[in-house]
Amino acid sequence: MPFSIISDEFLLPSPLVRLEDEYTSAAGVALYLKREDLIHQQISGNKYRKLFYNLHQARAEGKQTLLTFGGAYSNHIYATAAAGYLHGFQTIGVIRGEATEPLNETLAFAQAAGMRLHYASREAYRHKTEAEFIEKLRHEFGDFYLVPEGGSNAFAVRGCEQIISELEQEFDYVACACGTGGTLAGLVVGLLQQNKKANVLGVPVLKGADFLYQDIAKLLADYQQVYNIDYNLPQAAAARFELFLDYHFGGYAKRNQDLDKFIVWFQAKHDVPIEFVYTGKILFGIYDLIKKEYIRKGQKVVIIHTGGLR
Repeated sequence: MPFSIISDEFLLPSPLVRLEDEYTSAAGVALYLKREDLIHQQISGNKYRKLFYNLHQARAEGKQTLLTFGGAYSNHIYATAAAGYLHGFQTIGVIRGEATEPLNETLAFAQAAGMRLHYASREAYRHKTEAEFIEKLRHEFGDFYLVPEGGSNAFAVRGCEQIISELEQEFDYVACACGTGGTLAGLVVGLLQQNKKANVLGVPVLKGADFLYQDIAKLLADYQQVYNIDYNLPQAAAARFELFLDYHFGGYAKRNQDLDKFIVWFQAKHDVPIEFVYTGKILFGIYDLIKKEYIRKGQKVVIIHTGGLR
């Protein structure tokens, strides 16, 4: 998409649509999709939610530059560049791997939106969270507000928490795909803070993602500290979500014929665009859990469409 068409129009709250088809009807399940992909043309889904309070924090700290990390096809890099352009921040993207010309669509857009691209070898990139690595970046670029890879931190959790406040009905489950765990952590916090009874179902898009339980607990502990929560948030949250680790289809950005066939069927049936990295996998997982009767007759489920489309 041309850089000159960075939109300043936001659609909030995002629409909630009912998914009715032969599978939901046969199972007697009320399935809904929250269309977070429609929030904004370039800053959609959980990227908008994660960046919202990070931008507020950057302003509060008097920062003028955002620095973040991502791969060459990162939706987070794309969204951060757009958000920086719209809100008057300079942006720096530390990109995993070597520079390749011509730039792909993601990096071309980011650069056109004013983002300075800094490439780090895969070996160097592994140290992106270490103090010494970050200090070298500060020495090279000056002062900046650091947004972690994927945008997940306590401020991102708060942003994703707001999704729950937009759900007026009562539901049995809220479901999302998981990469870094920030969106899921925010959903759980929202349910706890608003005394809602629903639980969260998470589908990690990475293979061997047991580590997400620990990462989510860390995000919740950080949130508790930043926002002065007066109870043990990680402990309270532990009973309110479950991860289903078998819908990764081989790992991050991996796919197979079963997933592809499902996506073709879903898009034809519901006229909703989805992709195979995140939303395709959570939808496949939820439909499979319906078939297996983990999600039972009479239950209501909201699935979060986290964007990732261009």
